[in-house]
Amino acid sequence: MQDQHIDDGRSVLQKKRWRELLGGNQIAKRVILALSFLIILTCFLHFREVRMEVLEIGTAAPRYVISQADFSFLDEEATQTLKQEAVRDIGAIFRVDENQVSAFRRDFENSLIDHPGWRNELPRTTFEEIYSLLEKMDEALLQKRFADERTLSNMRAHKIPTTDFFAVPQVLPASDSILLPHSLWVEVKQQLEKGGQFHSETIDYIIKIFSRHSWKLQQDFTLERSIRQTVQSEISDRYTPVDAGSQIIKTGQKVSSRHLAILQAMKNALAMSRNLFAPLKLLGSALIALSLIVASLLYLSYFHRELLVSFQKMLLLCTILVLTLVLAKTAEYLLLYHNTNLIEVARFPLLIPFAALLICVLIGPKIAMVASFFLLTVLGSALAVDYIPFLLLNFFGALTTILFARRLHKRKKVFAVCGKVWLSIVPMMLAFNLADKGGLSFNFGADLVSAFAFLAITAIVSVGLLPILESLFHVMTDMTLMEYMDPDHELLRRLSLEAPGTYQHCLVVGNISEVAARAIGANGLFCRVATLYHDIGKLFNPHYFTENQLGGFNIHQLLTPAESTHVIIAHVPEGEALARKHHLPQSFIDVIREHHGTTMVYYFYCKQVEQMGGDVTKVNERIFRYPGPKPRSKESAIIMIADTVEAASRSMDEVTEEAIADMVDKLVAEKAEDGQFDECQLTFEELGRVKKAIVKALMVTRHLRIKYPDRR
Repeated sequence: MQDQHIDDGRSVLQKKRWRELLGGNQIAKRVILALSFLIILTCFLHFREVRMEVLEIGTAAPRYVISQADFSFLDEEATQTLKQEAVRDIGAIFRVDENQVSAFRRDFENSLIDHPGWRNELPRTTFEEIYSLLEKMDEALLQKRFADERTLSNMRAHKIPTTDFFAVPQVLPASDSILLPHSLWVEVKQQLEKGGQFHSETIDYIIKIFSRHSWKLQQDFTLERSIRQTVQSEISDRYTPVDAGSQIIKTGQKVSSRHLAILQAMKNALAMSRNLFAPLKLLGSALIALSLIVASLLYLSYFHRELLVSFQKMLLLCTILVLTLVLAKTAEYLLLYHNTNLIEVARFPLLIPFAALLICVLIGPKIAMVASFFLLTVLGSALAVDYIPFLLLNFFGALTTILFARRLHKRKKVFAVCGKVWLSIVPMMLAFNLADKGGLSFNFGADLVSAFAFLAITAIVSVGLLPILESLFHVMTDMTLMEYMDPDHELLRRLSLEAPGTYQHCLVVGNISEVAARAIGANGLFCRVATLYHDIGKLFNPHYFTENQLGGFNIHQLLTPAESTHVIIAHVPEGEALARKHHLPQSFIDVIREHHGTTMVYYFYCKQVEQMGGDVTKVNERIFRYPGPKPRSKESAIIMIADTVEAASRSMDEVTEEAIADMVDKLVAEKAEDGQFDECQLTFEELGRVKKAIVKALMVTRHLRIKYPDRR
């Protein structure tokens, strides 16, 4: 029977634990988040690039490469050879020397003036008609082009118009002049006769004179180049087949552009043969993604359960992971598909430090390390990179990032962190280059520049994203906390002027709680800053609290114990309202509500019991308790202890280490017996370290000075 009760108790505890992990009424949100992340991770793992050997033009191949599939590749060398062969039958293109035509016309016009006998031969022709006819003759003659028969046949074969082209011998001496073909003059005559503008006898007279003249031809390089380009453009690309199993490149062979074209074609063929949209292949990728997620969740449930309990933190973590996956895919696309072949320069993309930096600052260094290993597994298996250098460099980069970003108090320090990361991976990049090349080369300089570029982008993007993520997910980073420490903040300025005793109390409690939090690895800076605002509710009635009563009169003498208790307790809801009015972070508001938990205002409770003749049954205990809730974080519990201990230490007559230790033990024991630490996950070991740290801090705070003698 007893065993049955034990099993039932364990079952209840287990169910309670799972309800906490699932988030109670946030189950739907968590399921949607999990499914969304599963789909994204599945797509990232499934639609991955084919990993190929990264070779550089002009270098010796480190190992032989064998074709893994049957494919054809664009053989640029063969295509270029075909194009060159196609234009070998395109000879020189000539035209009549324009200067010679102008000079001949000028001499002919002068002869008409000097020898007017032409008027007898052409009685109907005027000088103006001959002048106009000469202009038309010049235009027609300069339009004509000349080439050998083989060139003209090749042009007709490629459907290039040969109008105004005439055949001439294949080889023309550069300095000789020739008589133009008879067919040319026939065509010119037909052109001039169109329109009936000139007399036929005048046309015959001019053509007879021009056709008897020997003309010097000059090569028309522009038209010749244009024709050659037209012929080459009609030559289709040559694709050369490659059989599976054939050797593409030998070990030590010099890498050429042809080899890279073959490798790229093989990569495309392998990608086409993968059949990515087959249901079973999609299911396989989904199972891999699911396995990674389940393994990560199991690890977090055992070692970082507080993260799983918070849906907000889980959403933030998934957001950063997805951003990193998007960044990785974008970098891969630019490196692999860009025409400049950036993968030859940026061989080792640094991607993990981006996620490590954001997670370390926004969530914590332990989670950042876990997330870095998760991303190393995912990116190393999905990206088309040389995975061994990629894994090692990104591991060292992420580790260095976490070490230097654990306590990042200023945003500009992000650039310093990335600079230190760059310096930390320089020896590793040097080692890879020495092992690969046997010495320093251009690759080492390119690796340094590319790593610097990746880390510079990481710093710039992180500085821009941090405020956005802090605002969206209500996360308090050390950088934001430092901003709230500014004494010029309106609430702190009011507190120092209107409730100076409370302000001094907050400063002391902040110092004590920071020391105690650091003793157990909690967020000491948060404790210090949040404590500055934990008593802002006392601004409404500052003189009802003893630390602000400068005179000898105590206003509580005019009130009943219940009324005094009501005023004292009211500083918690009033502080919460004031914090919301001034848009303080939710974590500060939680401290304001939790720093007294559900403890009792014991002084006025005892007075009420005394007024009731010592009969506790006549006193409603609930009236004298704070509304709560109890501390739900280690930081809130530490602030509660520091607040209580600091206030109690003010009434101590003897300030010694033993007396302070006894007081701290007593007060902490009372809080524990009252159940105030039930929801904050403080262990007994941590509670012991907190008490020791508080005792030391109080000894420093309440130290005694020597008494100086009076001056006579």
